Amino acid sequence: MKIARISVPNIDGPVFGVVNGTHIGLLKGHPFGELDPAGVALELDDVKLLSPVLPSKIICVGKNYADHAAEMGGEVPAEPVIFIKPNTTVIGDGDAIVLPPQSQNVHHEAELAVVISHLCRNVDVERAGEVILGYTCANDVTARDLQERDGQWTRAKSFDTFCPIGPWIETDLDTSNLAISCDVNDEVRQDGNTKDLVRSVHEMVAWISTVMTLLPGDVILTGTPAGVSPIVAGDEVSVTIAGIGTLTNPVVAR
Repeated sequence: MKIARISVPNIDGPVFGVVNGTHIGLLKGHPFGELDPAGVALELDDVKLLSPVLPSKIICVGKNYADHAAEMGGEVPAEPVIFIKPNTTVIGDGDAIVLPPQSQNVHHEAELAVVISHLCRNVDVERAGEVILGYTCANDVTARDLQERDGQWTRAKSFDTFCPIGPWIETDLDTSNLAISCDVNDEVRQDGNTKDLVRSVHEMVAWISTVMTLLPGDVILTGTPAGVSPIVAGDEVSVTIAGIGTLTNPVVAR
């Protein structure tokens, strides 16, 4: 099942719906619990897809693909390395990634994103699936020159628009073997597979939940495969994950 968050003409505020082909059936309220259909279906072409959630926080896992760790000149850490992006970085499918004037070397990073369904803490790995609503595509946009200059990652990854997610949440998905890619202007830059994750989705959900309480709608980015590279104004960046779909964003200068 695909759950989208949309803007609908003549309806105040975002609403959620279930995507079925070229239609979307609206829901009453939010999807974090039993779904309550509103009995209204619209054409997808008549609505604006928003980011599927607006999380309280985005927790990102660094160096979770060995090939990406190697291309960055490092190794997979003995323990997971995590960092947080503010929710002001979040944009949806079709929204513009805005390049800040402080950076001259902004990179794309295609990632599988996990959306949390329930408030949880200290989750066992075997039960991690119980607190996952579903999965979506993400782009952990990074100002690489600022990351190197600062010696830590917060500024480089926290500019507004630096976390596109979407186009929707897929609730029924086996994440153990999914092709994940990033195209820039139809040129393949990243071509990986989630089978190469160092630590699995369930392992990361469980581990992060021992560090901080996770809330419904929180998003976990699981890491990026090798092939990260610069994006510039005028580019169009697409992240595609098998079983989910494609997230596409234009790139503009501020």
